[in-house]
Amino acid sequence: MNHFLGVYLNDQLAMGVLWRDLARRAQQENRDTEFGEPLAEVAQQIGEDVETFRELMRRVGVPMNPLKVGMAAAAERLGRLKLNGRLSAYSPLSRFVELEFLAMGIDGKKQMWATLRDQAELGKRVPEVDFDGLIERADTQRKLLEPFRARAGTEALGGAS
Repeated sequence: MNHFLGVYLNDQLAMGVLWRDLARRAQQENRDTEFGEPLAEVAQQIGEDVETFRELMRRVGVPMNPLKVGMAAAAERLGRLKLNGRLSAYSPLSRFVELEFLAMGIDGKKQMWATLRDQAELGKRVPEVDFDGLIERADTQRKLLEPFRARAGTEALGGAS
């Protein structure tokens, strides 16, 4: 097994855990709003994607690096301390930043699945993994979140304050 592939997979797993935890937190913060349902759907799917990724790592014989995963989880928790324009409450900026980061993570995940399929040639080595389906799923997640990301951006950053 290629050493660099192992490093790449562990880095991507850590990022997946970070995005999964962020999606779950955003869903919890927005559960009683119009943003709650799409965030719940995306959070569930991102969690499933992380499990699919862990299984892929097992199939190619790459052990999980618990330190990287733990650091990613800690980074997500530290991200909660960022200033959001309010001292203790969730703000429109909080919602927008979370949706913006989720959109970036989903775009990155789509690219990762294509990289693993094509450059790492895992599409040939692990044919039971439906990389095309995973890429399509990322597209669907992104399309689902986009109108909510845009609305949150307008609410947070629009001319009225």
